[in-house]
Amino acid sequence: MKKLASIFKNKEIVNRIFFTIMVLFVIRIGAAITVPGVTVSQELNDLMNSGNSLALMDLLGGGALSNFSIFALGVSPYITSQIIIQLLSKNVLPALTELSKQGEQGRKKIEMATRYLTLLLGAVQAYGIIRTMINSSYISLNLDDNFGTYVYIIAVLLGGAMLTMWLGDQITEKGLGNGISMIIFAGCVRSLPTQITTAWDKWITGNVAHGSGEMVTGAFQFAIYILAFLLIIGFVVFIETSRRKIPVQNAGKGRATSSMARASYLPIKLNSAGVIPVIFAASLMSAPAIVAGFISQEAAEAEWLQIFNYNQTFTMPWFDGSHWEMNWGLFIYLALIIAFSFFYAQMSIDPEKLADNFQKNGSYIPGVRPGKETERYVGKVLNRVTFMGSLALALIAALPIVLVWADLFGDDVSLAMGGTGLIIIVGVAIELNNQIDGLIAGKSHERAREG
Repeated sequence: MKKLASIFKNKEIVNRIFFTIMVLFVIRIGAAITVPGVTVSQELNDLMNSGNSLALMDLLGGGALSNFSIFALGVSPYITSQIIIQLLSKNVLPALTELSKQGEQGRKKIEMATRYLTLLLGAVQAYGIIRTMINSSYISLNLDDNFGTYVYIIAVLLGGAMLTMWLGDQITEKGLGNGISMIIFAGCVRSLPTQITTAWDKWITGNVAHGSGEMVTGAFQFAIYILAFLLIIGFVVFIETSRRKIPVQNAGKGRATSSMARASYLPIKLNSAGVIPVIFAASLMSAPAIVAGFISQEAAEAEWLQIFNYNQTFTMPWFDGSHWEMNWGLFIYLALIIAFSFFYAQMSIDPEKLADNFQKNGSYIPGVRPGKETERYVGKVLNRVTFMGSLALALIAALPIVLVWADLFGDDVSLAMGGTGLIIIVGVAIELNNQIDGLIAGKSHERAREG
């Protein structure tokens, strides 16, 4: 309550909260406006509610894809562009690598390159989605099926994507949290009330007419469900806040052996890659179906595509004539998450560059020699921490798939707990809490200085 009171007493925080809510409200309105000239079929909504890998894009867009709205692309092209530019900046493209070392000026140029790439990827992605949706009979055109119609719809979707990106920038500058993260956060949060309401209707309201015995059983099941939900949230919070602290000492110039050397820590997050590996893995899993739908309806219905569907089993033929039926899609999905976790962790924390910076700044890890030995030590710790973090991330991402596969909730697949959405919600909520604490502390310091 004390923190809540501090928030409402801080005019800057209140203004930032109000601005963020207004921008998210505008995005929600846009997500409900279907692209003019397009009719959405019920099959598209059913697909998005089935837990298919294609539903991830709908999740990131806050339900915009299920309506084929003007914001259907959401922030996906921008996120993909950011990741590609980051990859190319890691000694792959010399020009971008040089820009990344030029401070604020270089950062602005890299941001401009990201926006241009967003336009290109957005156009390609928009055309692919249109063709896939038409071939799969998820949407139908009320206009002539010609080149001009496609250009018109792509322009509308691109305009929506760029507007979403601009609104995200406004939240970052004038609101709370990172704008892109907040947009995704809002899209994920919107499903929580529906999920709790569905659980209440299933176990409480649905048992009212079946006597007191069924009511008690239903209430117990609902209580267990809420408790399990809270435990999973607690586990995600633990994963997101866990860090391996490597002790570091900074002796300063000419005082490397001084007993007054300042001690600090190098924190390595258990899940340093965040939700990026899950987004990458799900995108790769959905890519074959999108490409097949782009070609024709017959290709989209090919049986071999089921191997990339983590909600269904697939019968794999072997050389000896036998068959092995299992959920191959789930294993591929988890393997990709773990692989991308290691890949992105190495991008975020470069042991070689870190060891280099330590030597330049006169810092060292006690008991570890500077240079190559420090590089190997940090790399070893990073790999161990990332291994545990990737397993935890894979477990959380797989949880709703396993629960649906085990048929614990019957036809109510929306009741499955965990998954990408929960990871995003917890991660962004922690960032928001830290930012609010920083603003409150800054205001208190300012008042103390004035007093």
